Amino acid sequence: MFSVTFKTPARLHIASTAGRNLRSPGLRQFHRSPKCQKHYLNADAKTFEKVALNSSVTDKVVLVDFYADWCNPCKMISPLLEKLTSDATVKTGSDRSLDLVTVDTDSEFDLAAKYQVRALPTVIAFRDGEKVDQFVGALNEGGIRQFLAKL
Repeated sequence: MFSVTFKTPARLHIASTAGRNLRSPGLRQFHRSPKCQKHYLNADAKTFEKVALNSSVTDKVVLVDFYADWCNPCKMISPLLEKLTSDATVKTGSDRSLDLVTVDTDSEFDLAAKYQVRALPTVIAFRDGEKVDQFVGALNEGGIRQFLAKL
């Protein structure tokens, strides 16, 4: 039992918390919110290196979507990737949040060649600045979720 005594000039007041909930609905409660996911759409080589190859960021996985405007499967998968990486509840198998980088292979040909992108769409996952896995072709949402669970 916890009690507090307040003295006022006129009389003595005793307040007791025995059997009462100490939490008041008017009190503000603090909680940790998930980190904000970021999208770097149509990134150039400099942005790609800054985001995907950054080994100092250890709490995220960066998905890099290599696409082209003329690629119909790319047009199908890009909205799914944006949806999943925008959802703060979607995590990888290692419980890391996701960032998305999209790279247009027509304008960033050297970057696509460096990562041996031979078919579109190609999605490569980077963790701690290192390439960890990839998939080629348009997957449905369930297939992408399975891919994320492996990371």
